Amino acid sequence: MTTRVAVVGATGKMVLLVSSLIGADEDYELVASLRSGDDFSDMLVADIVVDVTVPGVSQSVVDFAVDNGLRVLVGTSGWSQDRIDALIHRVEGREDTGVIIVPNFSLGSVLGTAFAAMAARFFDSVEIVEAHRASKVDSPSGTAVRTAELIGQARAELGPVSAPHTDQRARGQQVASVPVHSLRLAGLLARQDVVFGGAGETLSITHTTISPEAYEQGIMLALAATREARGVTVGLDQLLDLRAGFAAAAGSGAAASK
Repeated sequence: MTTRVAVVGATGKMVLLVSSLIGADEDYELVASLRSGDDFSDMLVADIVVDVTVPGVSQSVVDFAVDNGLRVLVGTSGWSQDRIDALIHRVEGREDTGVIIVPNFSLGSVLGTAFAAMAARFFDSVEIVEAHRASKVDSPSGTAVRTAELIGQARAELGPVSAPHTDQRARGQQVASVPVHSLRLAGLLARQDVVFGGAGETLSITHTTISPEAYEQGIMLALAATREARGVTVGLDQLLDLRAGFAAAAGSGAAASK
């Protein structure tokens, strides 16, 4: 059965990309394309809503959709843990709706964040540098926030990272104790460097988005998952079987060492 989709945020490259992907797939039908200031009731003809607005509008879009029993795919950054917790409470106990929040639709970015969380247990010194186009209105990016939060979770038993002189403004914004530095420059699309420091060495995990094509596979994966979404899911990594991949790699390493 065809899934009817409403896209909110009618201007911008991400909106055009999402709309074109929906239009090219016979499993979906684009039934509404709304700007941030349009009447939200126009989305009621849809089965799911894709929110690609801006941080200041996103929550109102999601709240309206959830209250009206629509499932939502959020591609807007700026969702803090406090906002997510409030959304979990709003959705709790409802079978007719669910929300998937994706800070970054790039599979490479998701893997880079997962690798960073793995490495976090082995280095006490960690910092993130994220760079985006000059027109991006929020900082740090949702991807950087997600990466820092997962690093913090991975280090829950070890304590915060070592981040000296955080009272100085040039040291970046701390997220889950990790200093995050944001660049906004013309000519960029997206790049993130997670830099780890240890005794006599450094490790950098870098992901660079070269073209919006990087988002296509993740968008379609998330759309498919949103059809049956329940509760609140955060991160494209939750839709991928990353544990199986890591387990297979660990097993191969153990076999090679014998």
